[in-house]
Amino acid sequence: MSRNSDTTRKTPPGILLIRSIRGKDWSLKSYRYMVLLITFIAYASYHASRKPSSIVKSVLYPDPIKVSEGKPWPVGNVFIKEEFVSSDRNRVKHKGWYPFNGTDGTSKLGEIDVAFLACYSFGMYVAGHLGDTLDLRLFLTTGMIGSGIFVALFGMGYFWNIHIFGFYLVMQMVAGLFQATGWPSVVAVIGNWFGKRKRGLIMGVWNAHTSVGNISGSLLAAAVLDYGWGWSFIVPGALIASAGVLVYLFLPAYPEDIGFAGANASTPKLGSVPHNEVAQIQKGNAVDIEKSSSLKQGSGSRKGVGLSEACLIPGVIPFALCLLFSKLVAYTFLYWLPFYLSQTEIGGEYVSVKSAGNLSTLFDVGGIVGGILAGYMSDKLNARATTAASFMSAAIPSMLLYRTYGNVSRTINILLMMIVGLFVNGPYALITTAVSADLGTHSSLRGDSRALATVTAIIDGTGSVGAALGPLLTGFLSTKGWDAVFVMLMVGALIAALLLSRLVIAEITEKTQKPIPLSHGRQAFEATGSQPLLSNQR
Repeated sequence: MSRNSDTTRKTPPGILLIRSIRGKDWSLKSYRYMVLLITFIAYASYHASRKPSSIVKSVLYPDPIKVSEGKPWPVGNVFIKEEFVSSDRNRVKHKGWYPFNGTDGTSKLGEIDVAFLACYSFGMYVAGHLGDTLDLRLFLTTGMIGSGIFVALFGMGYFWNIHIFGFYLVMQMVAGLFQATGWPSVVAVIGNWFGKRKRGLIMGVWNAHTSVGNISGSLLAAAVLDYGWGWSFIVPGALIASAGVLVYLFLPAYPEDIGFAGANASTPKLGSVPHNEVAQIQKGNAVDIEKSSSLKQGSGSRKGVGLSEACLIPGVIPFALCLLFSKLVAYTFLYWLPFYLSQTEIGGEYVSVKSAGNLSTLFDVGGIVGGILAGYMSDKLNARATTAASFMSAAIPSMLLYRTYGNVSRTINILLMMIVGLFVNGPYALITTAVSADLGTHSSLRGDSRALATVTAIIDGTGSVGAALGPLLTGFLSTKGWDAVFVMLMVGALIAALLLSRLVIAEITEKTQKPIPLSHGRQAFEATGSQPLLSNQR
């Protein structure tokens, strides 16, 4: 097969169809908008498919004290007053689902969460290296369709009347492996298409897909809960599989795959292309022009880096360890906030199971603002570590206030919940997007963007260890009281901030150091007769 036909094979079929219909190509700007939109939809569907387990927790393991009546929000009131009934009557009416409705129900639910996240964390390291080796578009498509299948199979346990714990455990483990394909792939694609200029703000806005996915997943799972908890898994599973088809049809993993120079190229790729061809590409009029060899280094012609080499990039290890504790906090809220809201009296009232799931979406609304704000601040200050550490430090008092005063009234609960979401999701979003992309295109790699998926996998894979530990520990600690859970969360946020202390000091030192005046440098040069070091000039 010729090199030109290989390049054509890498062009998504949907783009080929659009070109044939329009008779001309899109501009680079249009393709960037399309890449942003498709990757946004893709990862939003990943997170949407993770939310059902948190929504159905209170159905699988119902509260043995109270029973919910009335219509859920947004149809009825958000907060529905619960009437206390006898323990025996409630158990008859709300039996739950074996094997999760026993005295160790919360522990089993925690084990299900940790099984998913442990496999997700392990799979992340493998997926990152594969993402830098294989076609990112096909790799991402496979992961999304596989995730959809096994998320839906978990829900099928309801219709097949399966009460074997091992079945649900295995479904979550395999789903976790497929889910690991998502984050390294989408970050690598975005890093390939966008340079470092305003990367924090762009990725902060783009990273809203995490919260949008959580919100949409919660709403979808809660909307179909009355038809049986199995539908709460099947619908999000179908959503991510459909998004996988969209990725296959329309997502170009590299600009070079469709004839443009890469955003992270160390030298201008288009410089070796004839001037008239460049003009045709930039104006969007190229249809079947012959691409030069400099434009053919797409998904299948680059060499990736190893895990050990990627770990040696300055900043990778500190940010990875910081993310471990940051995700411990974030994923505890992701998996347990709806359950906490349904079990906590707020202003003398309780929320129903579905209302708690819908209400928990406000945490993610705060997370959207936090991700954008953290990205914007880190761009303005040019200080990623300082911004992340500041947000994690602010998360500690905000969580303390939420636990202490969140039960006073519905208004205070909502306000404090959104503030916690802002400070918890802000650094989580910053590290997993802009920081990972920065380190994945670090100068020590000589502009080799094939390290993007590997570096992203190392950082997010390490973080996912914390994502697994948080929900697992919560399953055990919640039996002793929610105060113990919040102490764990605040300690985790403190450790996350301290792990960045050396990088924060380095950034502050760099900002406070006075630059050497140019005239002083010239005097020194004339006195020594030495050749000036261009690499130290700015």
